Amino acid sequence: ILKRTRFRPLSFEVPKPLFPVAGVPMLQHHIEACAQVPDMKEIILIGFYQPNDELNRFISSSQQEFKIPIRYLQEFAALGTGGGIYHFRDQILSGGPVAFFLMNADVCSEFPLQEMLRFHHQHGENHCGVLLGTTANRTQSLNYGCIVENHETNEVLHFVEKPSTFVSDVINCGIYLFTPDIFGHIGKVFQKNQQERIQEELTNGKQMPEVIRLEQDIFTSLAGQKKLVVYKTQHFWSQIKSAGSAIYASRLYLKQYHQTHPERLATNQDGTPKIIGDVYIHPTANIDPSAVLGPNVSIGKGVTIGGGVRVRESIILHGAVLQDHCCVLNSIVGWDSTVGKWARVEGTPSDPNPNDPYAKIDSETLFRDGGLTPSITILGCNVSIPSEVIIRNSIVLPHKDLNRSFQNQIIL
Repeated sequence: ILKRTRFRPLSFEVPKPLFPVAGVPMLQHHIEACAQVPDMKEIILIGFYQPNDELNRFISSSQQEFKIPIRYLQEFAALGTGGGIYHFRDQILSGGPVAFFLMNADVCSEFPLQEMLRFHHQHGENHCGVLLGTTANRTQSLNYGCIVENHETNEVLHFVEKPSTFVSDVINCGIYLFTPDIFGHIGKVFQKNQQERIQEELTNGKQMPEVIRLEQDIFTSLAGQKKLVVYKTQHFWSQIKSAGSAIYASRLYLKQYHQTHPERLATNQDGTPKIIGDVYIHPTANIDPSAVLGPNVSIGKGVTIGGGVRVRESIILHGAVLQDHCCVLNSIVGWDSTVGKWARVEGTPSDPNPNDPYAKIDSETLFRDGGLTPSITILGCNVSIPSEVIIRNSIVLPHKDLNRSFQNQIIL
């Protein structure tokens, strides 16, 4: 499911699921995990995005790389996660699958799909869904769907989406394994909603949207009926709701590359820039050997980095130019943007509390206490930063030529 959430200003140029995280489109991490599941027949992308050349190229290249059919199905309206899969149920069920995975596009994870499949088989035929859960701290659990489970059977006893008071520290990860039986339960909600829509139109003349929310409308009613079980993962998981969380997700994936794709990680060699920690560099990037990169840096296609440049905890998108001795920290530099000589582009990291093993990244609000919340700095595409200025904790919209320093501002 390609979520319709966006992070501005970067999603002006590319659908959020195709935004590069750790050097590859966000969605490629999902597809790679699916392709490794035995007997996986097809991958279907469902969303409200208008298909474009970039999405078509991505689907074509992913099919060739992972040797699995991939299709994109566009919703006629925003139907919600439950409504989206119910609308396309015939397409999903074609070929007679015994089960199917459903994943939200805006999460990063190790995607323990094969473990979920084994867990599903171990728990017999009575349930129709496996929810992937993880542990959060008590305060942050209120920002997620909370799951109360039977610790012996792993059955979901109670499900509440974003409760107002503490319910459980087990939260929903937005990754599921369903049997076709789930459509029967969604169908009952659909029929009930249809009757309510007709009644509302006759009474008030208003047309209600055909939205079915998987969490609030389906899971809440199925909890306690022995239809859902929860598989708790100890692996990493995070939402990608904002550009700041994309940098954190990039760090998690770069760390995972040590096991899955060590060839993607840059190493220290003669005649190459100094590498600190985990760094991804696209083969076409042109980087001066005196530059220092890392930790947690991703350098995109065709990027040019001059002498003495320092980059840390940042994503540099394709075609960007970092001129000599500039410094980029906790920032995303957009496509074809330029940072001038001796300039400093700096943001404030929005990482989870490192002293709390169950802490998640906070869903940051754009404004707090009447001002812009300190967060990472974002340069949209084709932004020009002059030499010897400081851009700190700011969001710069695309195609801007700045002529001075800025702090804590949105530059329109």
